[in-house]
Amino acid sequence: MLEILYPFSFLASLTGLITWFYVQGDSQKSRRMSQVFLGGFFVYLFSLAFSEGELSYKLLILFRDLMVLGLVSQFFSFFKKHKMVFFTMLAVLYGAFFFKYKQVMQDSFPQHIEKSVSEKATVDPPQAPTTTDRKPWQTVDGLRLAKKGELLVELKENQQLETLKQLADQYQLKYQRSFQPADGQITDLDDYVLIDVPTEQLSKLSEIMQALYDSGLIDWAEENEWVQIDDPKLSTAISRQKPDYQLNDPALNRLWGFEAMKVDRLNQYLKAQNLQPKKKAAIFILDTGVDAQHEDLKANYRSIRSRYDNDPVSHGTHCAGIAAAVSNNGKGIASFSYNNEFVTVSSIKVLRAFGGGTQSQIIKGMIEAADKGADVISMSLGGPANRQRTRAYQQAVEYANKKGAIVVVAAGNSNANASGYAPANTPGVITVAAIDTSLNRASFSNRVQDLTRGIAAPGVSIYSTTPKNNYAAFNGTSMATPYVAGLLGLLKSLDPSLDTDRAYKIIHETGKELESGRQTGKLIQPEAAVKLLMESI
Repeated sequence: MLEILYPFSFLASLTGLITWFYVQGDSQKSRRMSQVFLGGFFVYLFSLAFSEGELSYKLLILFRDLMVLGLVSQFFSFFKKHKMVFFTMLAVLYGAFFFKYKQVMQDSFPQHIEKSVSEKATVDPPQAPTTTDRKPWQTVDGLRLAKKGELLVELKENQQLETLKQLADQYQLKYQRSFQPADGQITDLDDYVLIDVPTEQLSKLSEIMQALYDSGLIDWAEENEWVQIDDPKLSTAISRQKPDYQLNDPALNRLWGFEAMKVDRLNQYLKAQNLQPKKKAAIFILDTGVDAQHEDLKANYRSIRSRYDNDPVSHGTHCAGIAAAVSNNGKGIASFSYNNEFVTVSSIKVLRAFGGGTQSQIIKGMIEAADKGADVISMSLGGPANRQRTRAYQQAVEYANKKGAIVVVAAGNSNANASGYAPANTPGVITVAAIDTSLNRASFSNRVQDLTRGIAAPGVSIYSTTPKNNYAAFNGTSMATPYVAGLLGLLKSLDPSLDTDRAYKIIHETGKELESGRQTGKLIQPEAAVKLLMESI
């Protein structure tokens, strides 16, 4: 019911507000339209308040919808004296709502937060999803799986897709190639098949997987799990007396992390040594999209596909600003690239409008980023997963590494051990924990002591870009991750041959020891990292 009330109450309030502008000269009609607006708006607030999701996420959705409400109604106020134009534009508005924005709103909920390892044990017994279930995922054997393509299967070398036909007929399965890497000769990812299991056969999922193994046709099978963004928490920006960063961006005093990472020393060193990049390193943000027209991103942004260049959630845009905001432009914030000559930032949208997606979609994004020349792949996403179920992730990381990319992943926000979260626990990645303003492990941050490459960065009250030329502060390992990605981009621009092992060794050896020790790893120190890199070249 709420998924119907939510968009249509919004439309009612929008209609009431627009029409109120039109009939302002008639007090009776004006009063009636104000009642329509208020009634619709109260129902909208009710449906938003009682929908599933955390308060921070609902506030983001409220902000988005209020922006649309205000901008659209203000636009119509300019045409109230031109009847023909007014009603023509109203018809266009309704068409746009029913063909586009209604679906965006419905896709915004439910917003599902991945459970911690301890919570996962108490998940309700699995039930076969019905065809009327509107959730974008389904629970099978205690796991959240994609609704279409529940299994990722790796065929044996030289096996043809058609060899699966007999099993497919037996269980009414549908199948297709999962991944198409440009350099298939260096990976087995092109042997993966996405298998769609019909609803009535989901209770036999384990049987189907065993039958696939028994057939001798496959090397591997794993569930195609549903993944949620590393959920950010809205926060309050912290203002401090800023050091001399030699930049003119007005909100630098809100970047407390710059002070902790001694970015003033980084800028002084880069200028004093007159360091010039050997290439512009390409940082790819795999997320909910990025607002490509943002005033503090546009000059550094490189578009891959136009459909990746918007962000209905704000998450991807926030991460992009942390990694590669335009510095010294008199607007907003800055990044480690003080003169904007060291890095570019690109977006690949792997998550839907409410911040969720599937493992296979994320892996496709990793392959696309690697094929498009990524130097650094930044992923602020993930969820609980056993290390034995990350083979496809691992092959995607290996492919990206072979193509020259370093993969950076958020540790997660569940105050748990990151070894139980993927892709944070995937071999080959650098996993980032979050610290707070006191340089302690953030209370929500997962711990990285059992991972090979754990590192820390600021992740509390992080002020950065949000869509429509706005800015906001969030908490999360999501925010810590692009700080590390931005530093790695800077290092790769100075030494394009830098690989994951050497990059991690540099940022680890030059990092600042914290009281949290191995739980977070060391806090990155950009100036020291650049110095050590230059000494080794």
